[in-house]
Amino acid sequence: MNRLDLIDLPGGWFNMGADDGPHKEDGEGPVRAIFVDRFKISTTAISNSNFREFIKATNYRTLAEEIGSSFVFFGFLDTPNDYASSSLSPIWRSVRGACWHAPEGPESNVFERANHPVVHISLRDALAFCDWNNIRLLSEAEWEYSARGGLDGMRFPWGNNLRCNGHKMANIWEGSFPGFDKKKSKKFGTVKVNSFHPNNFGLYNMIGNTWELVSDRFTNLHSPRNQKNPHGPLNGDSFVGKGGSYLCHHSYCARYRVSSRQAIKFDTTTGNIGFRVASD
Repeated sequence: MNRLDLIDLPGGWFNMGADDGPHKEDGEGPVRAIFVDRFKISTTAISNSNFREFIKATNYRTLAEEIGSSFVFFGFLDTPNDYASSSLSPIWRSVRGACWHAPEGPESNVFERANHPVVHISLRDALAFCDWNNIRLLSEAEWEYSARGGLDGMRFPWGNNLRCNGHKMANIWEGSFPGFDKKKSKKFGTVKVNSFHPNNFGLYNMIGNTWELVSDRFTNLHSPRNQKNPHGPLNGDSFVGKGGSYLCHHSYCARYRVSSRQAIKFDTTTGNIGFRVASD
């Protein structure tokens, strides 16, 4: 199979969360001191190429394939009004046949996207991939520690400014949202998993590109006390997604900071949800 590039991180104490999050319901705060043990993390999100090897070896069928449809950003469809809108957001359309290997439906494929992040992944699919590789999802605390790259209290993996020395640093939405000019847009929404500069830990695309599923169930209530290796609540049907995606924009979804988070139902699949992996 394609080798997964995991690197060692030493762990330790860091300040998790933010008190100035734009979406109070997300529960980014309060800022609290968190300790994580040493662990390994993949330098990139899992790619289509990685996931294809898993499928070839196991004949696994993803949840989107079993259901027969998944949600696609309306701007990628020639006739978006022909498809049913999501009850959660009007930008999503339910497309028959959309899944990890056909991200925009049956007429699409991932031949030119082997090194792009796999999308249309549910929590069940990510866990199945992990089981096959004898690895696991990150905890939310591990994910945020990793994304910060040792820069405590910063909004982004490289500092507090969205651009660094005038350079774009992440794959997030540019221009007005959701206005969409296909001539000016990216071809696929996603970019390669190793695009842009890595953070100080050598990790790529910790914000933008795709939301990354972690192992914690979602809650927006957090203890302000110091904690070691925290995990989410034991119950609940939503899990945490971290990092934002190519659809994040300051006017719509400003969830592209290292502290950003959102609740993702365990059976949700969309064209901007993927995952990254870890190991003890």
